Amino acid sequence: MSLRIVLIDDHTLFRVGLEGLLESRGIEIAASVDSGEDCVQLVKDKQPDVVLLDMRMPNINGLSVLKILREHELNMPIVMLTTSTEESDLLESLRAGAQGYLLKDMEPDALVIALRDIVAGKTVVAPDLAPVLARAVQGKSEEPEPSISGPFDDLTPRETEILGLLAEGQSNKAIARNLGISDGTVKLHVKAILRKLSVHSRVEAAVMAVERGLSKNH
Repeated sequence: MSLRIVLIDDHTLFRVGLEGLLESRGIEIAASVDSGEDCVQLVKDKQPDVVLLDMRMPNINGLSVLKILREHELNMPIVMLTTSTEESDLLESLRAGAQGYLLKDMEPDALVIALRDIVAGKTVVAPDLAPVLARAVQGKSEEPEPSISGPFDDLTPRETEILGLLAEGQSNKAIARNLGISDGTVKLHVKAILRKLSVHSRVEAAVMAVERGLSKNH
């Protein structure tokens, strides 16, 4: 499976090095830029499979770029590639619709595997940060936000079941296989889940589900 990527990172040496590493592994760099300004038009024009986004950038940071892209209904996977291991950065990125949160010191082959998993529909967090995410989720689950209890009550048993599998990072195909239903049926259920939870991406829904303890992985 060939992948096309838009890379947004203000560190030229890192960006150029990463371009070479990815291209040598068969990944196409559709565009590589040093700032998130004009990102909406760029991403619309290029229509990449994935946007790789640095967290810390001058003028407009990665989190702001992520939110802007999602506001413009650009729904392809967006992945934060960062040095930040801050719990707040991780959680805010996932809540804002990032489908991956990866660290810049990871091995190139691990990055490529993570990107392919993300394009296949999984949410991928750097293994080093799994304990941070688990700790944050456990902390949150003691006091669930009252604002999200209502929408969960509106889900049918089947939608709740699918949301739990989504929260485990399963793709539509995997969910369909597990439940013995078609991919198309899963897609319809996911659309209904997003509408009822008032979120724009399956990642946001998954984060909410994890916070509510619907994921068996947590």
